Amino acid sequence: MKKQKKNSTSDLYKLRYLITRRDKIILLWLFLATIVFSVVETLGISIIMPFITFASNPDRILNTSISFKFYQWMHFSSTLNFMLFFSGALVVFYIFRAFYSIFYNYSLNRFAFGKSHYFAYRLFCKSTELSYFDFTKKNTDKIRVSVGEEAQNVSQYIQNFLQMFAEVFTIALMYVLLLLVSWKMTLVLTVIMALQILFIIKTVSKKIKKQGDKRAMIETQFGKIITQTFGNFKFIKLKGNQKEIYEVFERTSSHRANIFTKFQTLNSIPKSFLETIGFILLISCVAYILVRYNDVSAVIPIISMYALALYRILPSANKILTNYNAMSFYKKALSNVYENLTYQTELEDNKPCEFEKSIELKNVSFAYNDSKPVIENFNLIINKGDKVAFCGPSGAGKSTLVDIIIGIYKPKKGEIFIDGFKLDNHNLPAWRKKIGYIPQTIYLFDGNVAENVAFGSEMNKEKLISACKKANIWEFLEQHNGLETIVGEGGILLSGGQKQRIGIARAIYDDPEILVLDEATSALDTDTEEKIMNEIYDVAKNKTLLVIAHRLNTIKRCNKKIDISLSA
Repeated sequence: MKKQKKNSTSDLYKLRYLITRRDKIILLWLFLATIVFSVVETLGISIIMPFITFASNPDRILNTSISFKFYQWMHFSSTLNFMLFFSGALVVFYIFRAFYSIFYNYSLNRFAFGKSHYFAYRLFCKSTELSYFDFTKKNTDKIRVSVGEEAQNVSQYIQNFLQMFAEVFTIALMYVLLLLVSWKMTLVLTVIMALQILFIIKTVSKKIKKQGDKRAMIETQFGKIITQTFGNFKFIKLKGNQKEIYEVFERTSSHRANIFTKFQTLNSIPKSFLETIGFILLISCVAYILVRYNDVSAVIPIISMYALALYRILPSANKILTNYNAMSFYKKALSNVYENLTYQTELEDNKPCEFEKSIELKNVSFAYNDSKPVIENFNLIINKGDKVAFCGPSGAGKSTLVDIIIGIYKPKKGEIFIDGFKLDNHNLPAWRKKIGYIPQTIYLFDGNVAENVAFGSEMNKEKLISACKKANIWEFLEQHNGLETIVGEGGILLSGGQKQRIGIARAIYDDPEILVLDEATSALDTDTEEKIMNEIYDVAKNKTLLVIAHRLNTIKRCNKKIDISLSA
């Protein structure tokens, strides 16, 4: 039991952490609006009792002190005029009640679903703030699910919480009203209703929470299958093993559908259960009142009151349980979003970083996790304008070393100096902006050339054309739709050489001082590779060039050659 209390407190703490100070002010107004909503709902029920009483026996208008004073104050000429006024006032009240209910629900939903955007944006930003080292340890499908779906689920959690609070307050006011009418009968009803609600929470809610935990896992698995399938589409077509993939997808999708089926079924149980017990209680109350009172006409208002109160309380009780169960179902989403947003990322400033002389590595060491160091006590000086080739067998640490130099990885030991100034979190962002990166595999998304080249930067037509010309792709583009030429997802509409040239254009778009080639031409044939390498050397004439390569013919024009296997 202690553990359960701790978890409950923990959820409230997480929710409190996730919302802003402005949100808390809005929540305060929503809670006040909830009180008004509950009062209006209670009035909507309680006002029926005197209306039926006066309609069935108009003489009571003059015999009841409050109604008689109002009768005199308004100078009614007859009880009929009083009832006509009462009827008109009721119509106006119920119209107001309807509009206020719409406004209240809109405000509630606007706040809850507005949080969906807020959480998605924060999660997206937080994910991009991860260091590359931390990013490599993350599952990208989990990130996608977190940003795309879990943010929405947490907003649903908040909506359920607010709706549950509103219904609790409404029932509380209804309960006070019923106590005033007949406290003994109300207490008996309370005990019976409380026992059945407790029974539902103990049985149904636990099962729903279990399904919610399964949902979080299956959503990630579901997204993973889709990513893996369409990310290896050519391989799948060649192997012709669609049947196996269909079976995996069918099994996962079926499991996912079963989870939501069980959730919806379990969530509908309280409604059926409460309605059945509620109407049995109502019939029992009517029977009790008829036996207790001899004058049936005198108890009609009381019967009507209980009937209307139960008519309103039962749906409210059902909504409380439904919202509570939905919160249990989305509880894992709240934990996932909280964990992602509280994940500590290193703060980085944007202080300037000048590069006029050299890059110096002093006793740099690096290891992945607690494994053997990939780079150990490494020293190197690169002067501005140098063309440096990093050689060595696969796994020697060529790419890792260059990633350390350009600030993607941070050394575990040792230091890096730019023009004598230490490279750290204060000037690292400014340093990274000086670098143009051409990877082995160029990622092109399904858009036009302009969007792919300017990716991550502000679009400028003159800069785009200049970059494409320097990359020797402009002539090809002019024969098609220029910068509007569609490349297809993954650059499927282009040849390998054309994709590589667009990758070069992207790398030089912001006119970087340093160009990095991470085995950028290794997938091309020899002739195309030589041609593109010559183009890169021409582009990098006045720049510092760092080349990672297996083939010696690609590094002929480099003035420095670093063999990592010998230096390690």
